[in-house]
Amino acid sequence: MSSKAKLFVVSAPSGCGKGTILAEVFKEKEVYYSVSCTTRKARDGEVDGVHYNFIDDKKFEEMIKNNEFLEHAGFVGNYYGTPKAKVEEMLDKGIDVILEIETQGAFQVKEAMPDSVLLFILPPSVKEIERRLNKRGTESQDVIAKRVSQAKGEIEKAYKYDYVIMNDALEDAVQDFNTVFESAKNDDSNADIFKASNRNTIKMIDEVLKNA
Repeated sequence: MSSKAKLFVVSAPSGCGKGTILAEVFKEKEVYYSVSCTTRKARDGEVDGVHYNFIDDKKFEEMIKNNEFLEHAGFVGNYYGTPKAKVEEMLDKGIDVILEIETQGAFQVKEAMPDSVLLFILPPSVKEIERRLNKRGTESQDVIAKRVSQAKGEIEKAYKYDYVIMNDALEDAVQDFNTVFESAKNDDSNADIFKASNRNTIKMIDEVLKNA
């Protein structure tokens, strides 16, 4: 396996289950999960410094001014951003890094670090996202409606990612994620079926969007 550390950028619409997939991946792999900063309020069960660094607008804007973010964006009325220093430190140490961020930020990272690997996780359908968000019960109906309406726009950007997998059955999605991870590390063709440029992948994205 290549000893060169990789930066993996993972995106998916809210409610797609990316957190659940990553929790399974972290059981098997020694990677650094980059903790983003956000100005949104913590949800029940979220821990500061573990799920996010929860900071206020003033602190976030200071960090923007000091060029401390690898990427940052506004999303559903809040700021989100990836602190740069820790990501660079881990990569320098030879430790793979996973960022879990939205599409706008992902493209900023790719521009800043062209060797990063962009992976998009598709839901089986936009209806399924709505069902999962309602089941989660952590957000108001207004916020859920906003997230569902934004999901289509996010899915449309999946074509520009390096790899795309679907989270229909969790076990399969975790296996697919691991295939992409190892293939990107080894620079081999084992995950070519998941490349966004693959004809079947394009068809899969088309199908989800058609039924949105």
